[in-house]
Amino acid sequence: MTRWGRLASAGALALSVAACSGSIVPPARNRPAPQPVPVRPAPKAVTPAPAASPPGATATPTALTTGWVAGPAITTLPIDRAQASRALIAFRLSCPALVRRTDATGLTRGADWQVACDAAKSVGAGDARDFFTRWFETVQIGDGRAFATGYYEPEIKGARARQPGYETPIYARPGDLIDVDLGLFSDALKGKRVRGRVQGSALVPYDDRTAIEQGSLDGRAPIIAWAADPIELFFLQIQGSGRLRLPDGGVMRIGYDTQNGRDYTGIGALLRDRGLLGPGQASMQGIVGWLRDHPQEGVALMRENKSYIFFRELNGPPQGALGYAVTGRVSAAVDPKFVPLGAPVFLSLDRAEAKGLWIAQDTGGAIKGANRFDTFWGAGDEAKTIAGGMSARGTALLLLPVGTLARLGAGGSNGGATPQR
Repeated sequence: MTRWGRLASAGALALSVAACSGSIVPPARNRPAPQPVPVRPAPKAVTPAPAASPPGATATPTALTTGWVAGPAITTLPIDRAQASRALIAFRLSCPALVRRTDATGLTRGADWQVACDAAKSVGAGDARDFFTRWFETVQIGDGRAFATGYYEPEIKGARARQPGYETPIYARPGDLIDVDLGLFSDALKGKRVRGRVQGSALVPYDDRTAIEQGSLDGRAPIIAWAADPIELFFLQIQGSGRLRLPDGGVMRIGYDTQNGRDYTGIGALLRDRGLLGPGQASMQGIVGWLRDHPQEGVALMRENKSYIFFRELNGPPQGALGYAVTGRVSAAVDPKFVPLGAPVFLSLDRAEAKGLWIAQDTGGAIKGANRFDTFWGAGDEAKTIAGGMSARGTALLLLPVGTLARLGAGGSNGGATPQR
């Protein structure tokens, strides 16, 4: 899980209360809400045949087992120079992890990235687009049909010490929370983990949201700050990281440390299924409005999400899954089984704000599967508005170092088919 620990993005939360076919655009305070606009489409998606699994491979789907086809030349993609410059900075930052990490997609090796990473060190901002054109080639994973939501860095009122108006504790990791790697006990459970606490001689589930909010962690977990608004804290937990605006005007940044091990439940889906949202409420802002209009029912509804996030204080900007800072309008969360963390991705979507070049620097609990992306928009009201309403569809192309596809088999895993124009 990402260091931000997001269980669902702002956009995914809003999406959960809307019909699957529609985009959600919340009302903006200071400008018209962004609307879907025509964009130049990426190549039409085709469905490659799954690649044959190598001997001894597990059944876990990856980009390699899902199938891929070679994409168009990067020179044909509408990447502007400013966008390329931002992406180059983020790519350069990610390079140390790219060359040393084991790529879970099965597509690349650390050595594949070395030449591009070395070249990136000396590229000027004005030459960023040429850099991507020279050192990368494109590939479509699966059918290439992309879906993108958005997330942001929220800011809420908070205080380091409890005082009138700041009564909701923000907990750090409890000392009795235990992480268990089940793969240590059985090969059949490799990759599976649970969290809990020891009770007598047994490991039992950790306290859920209801118990914690009713005070079960008193004396068991450090409190790093106090929030003014429990609803705002609830949504900050969903984002996994954010800023506390202190009473003296200062800022305290906090980020995901761990989670209680309980399953996440999206309250937007609950509101939708129960018919509790009226017209115009199908957005993150609409959900917040319902919670404020129904305070008692809202508390009970939020407690149906048993998951609870524990935080730590951050000394710098928020970090993604690679351990490096994420950047608004360029960093994206992905499923690392389908996109190498640190790799560039080109998105052609029906939301103009989200189309273009992104760098995969984060992950998220709700971001699963091929061509699933969560775009990061930074902080502030505009970021909140865009992220809260982001629900974009289109196509995706993964950028890999030149020569990677030749090593994998130039025709692709579907026997030589290429994306249609």
